[in-house]
Amino acid sequence: MENEFNRAERLTALRPAIPVIIEENAVSRAERFQNTTLRQICKLQHDLLREVFVYYIEKRKNVFYKLDDVKRAEYIKHSVEKDLRFRELLTGMIAGHFSLEEWQTYLSDENEHRKRLTNLVVQRLQSMNFN
Repeated sequence: MENEFNRAERLTALRPAIPVIIEENAVSRAERFQNTTLRQICKLQHDLLREVFVYYIEKRKNVFYKLDDVKRAEYIKHSVEKDLRFRELLTGMIAGHFSLEEWQTYLSDENEHRKRLTNLVVQRLQSMNFN
C-alpha cells in the first residue's frame, strides 16, 4: 500500500494544474472524475497525443492535410470514435497515468468514463494546429 501511495503522489505531481470548480451536489461522479483526473492527464499528454495523431495521419497517406477545417474535425472525431485500435491506443496513453484508485474508479463506470475520455481526446485533437 505504501508503494501505491507513493506512486499515486508521483503521478499526481506530474499533472498540470487545471482550475476546476466542483460543487459536490451538482456534479456526478463521472463528471468529477473527468474534471479531476481525465482532463489533467489529457493536458499532460498533449504533445504525445499530437505526435501519435500525426503518425496516424501519415499511415493513412496524409489525406487529412487536404481537408478543410470542418472535414478535419469530422476526420478526427471519426478516427477516434470508429478506429478501435487507435482509440484503445489513446485510451491506454491516458489510463497508464492512473493511480490504482483512479483505475478502480474508471472501471466502476467504464462505459461512461470511456465516452468522456473519447470526447476529451477528440476535443483536444480538434483544437490543435496540424498545418
